[in-house]
Amino acid sequence: MTTAGDLMVIRPRRLELPVWLIVPGLVLRWLWRGLWWCLRHPITVGLVVAGALLYREFGRSGLIVPLVLAGFVSALWRWKHEASWWAWLAGPLLGRFRQVFVYRRAWREAMTLCGLTRTYDHRVILPQLLRVRSDQALDVLTIRMVRGQTPEEFQKVTANLAYAFGRRHARVYSERPGEPPVRIGYWALVLGAVDRLRYRDRPSLVYLVVVRTDALRTVVKPFDVPAVPDFTALPLARREDLRHWCLHLLATHVLIGGATRSGKGSVLWSLVRALAGGIASGLVRLWVIDPKGGMEFAMGRPLFARFACKSFEAMADLLDEAVAVMRERQTRLAGTVRVHNPTEADPLVVVVIDEMAALTAYLQDADLRKRIASSLGLLLSQGAGVGVLVVAALQDPRKEVLPFRDLFPTRIALGLTEAAQVDLVLGDGARNRGALADQMPRWAKGVGYVILDGIPEPARVRFSYISDDHIRELAATYPAPADAADILAQVGRETADEPTRPLPRQRRGPLLPDSLLSFLDRDTDGGEPR
Repeated sequence: MTTAGDLMVIRPRRLELPVWLIVPGLVLRWLWRGLWWCLRHPITVGLVVAGALLYREFGRSGLIVPLVLAGFVSALWRWKHEASWWAWLAGPLLGRFRQVFVYRRAWREAMTLCGLTRTYDHRVILPQLLRVRSDQALDVLTIRMVRGQTPEEFQKVTANLAYAFGRRHARVYSERPGEPPVRIGYWALVLGAVDRLRYRDRPSLVYLVVVRTDALRTVVKPFDVPAVPDFTALPLARREDLRHWCLHLLATHVLIGGATRSGKGSVLWSLVRALAGGIASGLVRLWVIDPKGGMEFAMGRPLFARFACKSFEAMADLLDEAVAVMRERQTRLAGTVRVHNPTEADPLVVVVIDEMAALTAYLQDADLRKRIASSLGLLLSQGAGVGVLVVAALQDPRKEVLPFRDLFPTRIALGLTEAAQVDLVLGDGARNRGALADQMPRWAKGVGYVILDGIPEPARVRFSYISDDHIRELAATYPAPADAADILAQVGRETADEPTRPLPRQRRGPLLPDSLLSFLDRDTDGGEPR
């Protein structure tokens, strides 16, 4: 008999199976798991079977001779074409080794301490490590997220994940990093179908890129100057995976943010070097504004079709003429094309501004500052489509310093002084996605993070170092053509002359009141003041 308040413990009835039924079930389960593992790793299974057959047939020599031949072929392959050797042989082998002996051993601990686990039905659920792909410098981890997770949760703990696996830098991508290769030849159709399967959208996956060897510690040598620049792929920097990072300059504006001595000159001069072939042929015209009196760009003045460095009136006139060129092209190209195609008769105009804050915030003449801001706003909002582009560098990215920051689709952040400045340069949330531009070490001059329009995840690169000798060589080898009839080619002059302002007369001696001065100026005989 039970009454109200009595505690009742109810246990479900346990179904006990006989041993003769449990043992075959476990055996079948293990066999199925082994068969599934063999199906998922056919190369490993094939190598093991081949090794066993060779050892059975030829003994030890059946294993040693193939290993020696494989090592010789591998060395020859790496010597002839190292990129494909890493992509098809060394990368997969190293990735598999690191997956088993590095990442899988610390996986549960790292995921738990970084806060990426979930608890469901009294069970701890971990993100699943599917694959590790390695190359010379990086490990790319393919991770299946727990149901309900988003890539933003991984991006917020990017630094934690890097240090959890014993590295300093890591990056999280919501889509597979890299683009599908361009296939040509007889097998292009088949390989293209394979690439569409490999690079298809997988919302449940996230990619963690761990920097195993920092390839950006060494100084990047200047790239070769192309005879005809490709405006969709200008080589400016080296990426963490040792490949080149190329700037898509056509129909975009570029903003470069960085503290003093962070390497903004490397970015600007790398761009000038990449465009040098087009400058000499007339395909590109550089209009350069250097508010620092020419300290940065005066050495390369022969490269520039227009150059203003002393007079702010000259700089305002240069921007006004750029707006005039933009208006003329809009009238001429309207209804014909939507994006300007640079030619020697109708070149690409690139307005380069060093230390833009000197024009938009620190200029004391309010009327001149408003005039410059109006011209810049028009160029940034309408000039990209007609081939009048703006490349600007500044130290202070605050809104009051650069009110039209959002009009730059392409942005580059070098070393910055505050964490908040990273989001000001690259956009909201960029620091959480791995752009730690405020934590640059001393050696990292010219190292920065880049974000292109439409790609949310930042990439870490190092721009090439252009010395003074390289600049002089560029100026002597690739000068801009001087054609007086062309409004875009006026080498060696500023738009407006340096204004001559009379210096105020300096008074000597102590300041005296007007009444005493009048008294002293009178004649000795008591006459009127002079």
